[in-house]
Amino acid sequence: MKRLFAILALVGAFGFTSPAWSDETTTSAAPATEVASAPAAETAAAPAPAPVVTVNKGDNGWIFVSATFVILMSIPGIALFYGGLVRSKNMLSVLVQVFVVFALATLLWVTYGYSFAFTEGNAFFGNASKLFLSGITPDSIAATFSKGVGISEFGYVVFQGAFAAITCCLILGAFAERIRFSAVLLFMVLWFTFSYIPMAHMVWYWAGPDAYTDAAAAEAANATAGWLFQHGDLDFAGGTVVHINAAVAGLVGAYFVGKRVGFGRESMAPHSLTMSMIGACLLWFGWFGFNAGSSLEANGIAALALVNTWVATAAATFTWLLAEWGLKGKPSLLGAISGAVAGLVAITPAAGFVGVGGAMIIGAIAGVVCLWGVHGLKRLLNVDDSLDVFGVHGVGGILGAILTGVFASPDLGGTGVWDYVSNAVAADYSIAAQVKVQAIGVLTTIIWSGLVSLVAFFIVDKLVGLRVPVEAEREGLDLTSHGERAYNY
Repeated sequence: MKRLFAILALVGAFGFTSPAWSDETTTSAAPATEVASAPAAETAAAPAPAPVVTVNKGDNGWIFVSATFVILMSIPGIALFYGGLVRSKNMLSVLVQVFVVFALATLLWVTYGYSFAFTEGNAFFGNASKLFLSGITPDSIAATFSKGVGISEFGYVVFQGAFAAITCCLILGAFAERIRFSAVLLFMVLWFTFSYIPMAHMVWYWAGPDAYTDAAAAEAANATAGWLFQHGDLDFAGGTVVHINAAVAGLVGAYFVGKRVGFGRESMAPHSLTMSMIGACLLWFGWFGFNAGSSLEANGIAALALVNTWVATAAATFTWLLAEWGLKGKPSLLGAISGAVAGLVAITPAAGFVGVGGAMIIGAIAGVVCLWGVHGLKRLLNVDDSLDVFGVHGVGGILGAILTGVFASPDLGGTGVWDYVSNAVAADYSIAAQVKVQAIGVLTTIIWSGLVSLVAFFIVDKLVGLRVPVEAEREGLDLTSHGERAYNY
């Protein structure tokens, strides 16, 4: 246990992150605009009515499509990518875990997750006003990042719910091939409740752009936002909330569950890189909705996130492949698809904030750094992270979050930070100051997810046990846990 806390501290020193284009929902109309005083000789005019937030059908259509793209990333994307990387006797167990965890997270999100993540409460949790989506109707409107522009709240619920579900699914790869199915389900309920929900609230909850009418109103609105949002954290689509959050949980789980029987002595090569290739392609495709959809509007920022997701992934594919080629003498498919996922992870927090050049640099660095993460760092940590969840999602997420603070600078082609009071890009962007904020976000995520995961795995171990018996593990979880085979020859 001492080693685990030391590891978390080591990783905390490695990097840090968070966001600022946060998402939040509101059903209220935009605040009234100020009315200039009438000349003294004239009768004061009646105050102008508050502008009404309207729904743009194009933005609505984009968020609906993006939400389904994110669902595609989990089922079948993550399921096939992870499934192909395990041994054939455990393929079906991975498919079951991903499919059922996605369904479980969906139900938890609708029941209470959305309410506590995206309503006003304190800096860490919202309130219970929207349990079971209470009060949300087809006419309910969620805020976007433009004043007076909204989207249907039901669409926003699905989009954010898909993020919550895929985050839970990502964790599964760290302890694949030896964990009890009941332990998976119980852990996910605890971790979803006490790690995902508060992280989403801390990073992405705010009062919406229409609350920022003047300096005083902006200060009041910021006071109601999530803790990391208040600090100016930048996380466009989930570098902290999704990737680092899940990766730390996976790392803690890998320590608690222990190494696979025969790890380091027996071959544990992927049984079907064909399946993993298909899964990686679905991930790259779905990630366009994941990142570009996080703009919440079908606008230029969405287009920027789209192209950045495209090029960063391509850059990471090549740098991982070339580095591996130089080290091992042969370029591998596993290296190419692993590099692609590393690029997708690293560009996630930066997608709508950095220019195309910055995206290419982030992707190129991620390919090499994450290659080290799944080999060098993994050996240093002395852990059996089965499918390298921390090496790719943790290391890539940390790297991307930190570099977001660098390449978001307008001087380096980034968009800077938008000032909603002046409706213009803030003029005082500081790379050093923003990187510090990003570091606080990363460290907060590591500590929060790490502590919640420690407690959750401890509780689950005491209640149901974490690991299947050795005999069941040797035979494979497909038959021993689920009574089925992925392949019947």
